[in-house]
Amino acid sequence: MLSADLDHILDHTRPLWEELRGRRIFVTGGTGFFGCWLLESFAWANERLSLGAQMVVLTRNLQSFGAKAPHLSRRSDIHFHIGDVRDFKFPEGAFSHVIHAATEASAKLNDESPLLMLDTIIEGTRRALDFSVECGAEKFLLTSSGAVYGKQPPEMIHVPEDYAGAPDCSNSQSAYGEGKRISELLCASYSQRRGLQTKIARCFAFVGPYLPLDTHFAIGNFIRNAMAAKPIIIKGDGTPYRSYLYAADLAIWLWTILFRGASNRPYNVGSRNPLTIAETAAAVSAALPGGVAVNVLQKPESGKSPQRYVPETARAQNELDLAEWVKLDEAIRRTAQWHAGQDNI
Repeated sequence: MLSADLDHILDHTRPLWEELRGRRIFVTGGTGFFGCWLLESFAWANERLSLGAQMVVLTRNLQSFGAKAPHLSRRSDIHFHIGDVRDFKFPEGAFSHVIHAATEASAKLNDESPLLMLDTIIEGTRRALDFSVECGAEKFLLTSSGAVYGKQPPEMIHVPEDYAGAPDCSNSQSAYGEGKRISELLCASYSQRRGLQTKIARCFAFVGPYLPLDTHFAIGNFIRNAMAAKPIIIKGDGTPYRSYLYAADLAIWLWTILFRGASNRPYNVGSRNPLTIAETAAAVSAALPGGVAVNVLQKPESGKSPQRYVPETARAQNELDLAEWVKLDEAIRRTAQWHAGQDNI
């Protein structure tokens, strides 16, 4: 069902895959939203280009992933290594590339157990970097986050990579953003002192197959309601700005940053096309059959500037020739179609 998306990814990354020919890559977080797209696109390229590459994926629960994506869990070129990202036993042998995508982007965990969130991010990154040095990896990709910038100033329409903002360290809910900042600092240290090429992708918001529809991702909740022909309810005033990059484009960006990005140079990853939450809900309603109602429960406060979480992506576009190829309405339709197909399996 993802074949068109996977062809799209391959079309935009085809020359890059030669770097993996006959080699091994290690991935943490390979069973989450990002990870599933990395596994899908790796398997597609590996098979069609006859790369003879192998991927080893760290997971805590292979049985759960097998139920989620049986076609990936049974592949002969993808192997699974059981362990916790904070203290996993190093797999044997050499690996040329490491992708560290393991972080549970859980608002609930961040709110209820910020120390656990912080510990998982920092210790997990340190462990993945130590493994990269041990196994002789040449390149390491960290999936960081736009949360490293802290609160985006309302007058800043797009936040660039050179913005020196930061999360509020007096607020325990900053654990996720602070953890990602320290992870980037660790990458800088290993790049400068260990000679490891560390690539940093500061990721924002996304939509696409494998995105959960029942967690804290607003657009996922909106798609769930629209698919069930239920009204979309916005509990706030609908004014915060977000932007959404389609998952297949996300995969293109991540692979390109790993293979071609400059070491220790962060790249924002996301869409630079801002929509308010209310506009996002309206876009979901318009893109899917039925045209459900959108109900905004609160009115905007007079004179209050809206919150923003929208990246400037000129660095990725100018240095790596990356773009947003899939428009939001099509991204919404493909996400809903994939989830509908999953429900019928």
